[in-house]
Amino acid sequence: MHDLSIRGIHADALFASGVQRCDEPNAGQVRQAVATAIREFGYSGCAARVAQEFGDHPETAVIRMRWARAMAGAAFAESALQPGPCAVADRLHAVRPRLPTDQVAGSPGTWAA
Repeated sequence: MHDLSIRGIHADALFASGVQRCDEPNAGQVRQAVATAIREFGYSGCAARVAQEFGDHPETAVIRMRWARAMAGAAFAESALQPGPCAVADRLHAVRPRLPTDQVAGSPGTWAA
């Protein structure tokens, strides 16, 4: 069964990218390669390339996928440790204004002004 998680998508995209093991990419290069592959091929296009390679060369595809899963997992785990713009979102509390009860009872526009 195919891994449909975000980790699986990252691994498929790295697998479908032009990056090779011998390039010894760093985490930033892996994230860039994943983003480029997803932009270029889409999620299903990356999965199709993985499937094609497993059909044509299953022995080498297993090795490449093992590498892609490890590299993508490490690259995106590293980026998850860095705080981003939503780092404080879990501490925010949204408060919605309450409408007067005479405006809540009917459909919009049906209350008396």
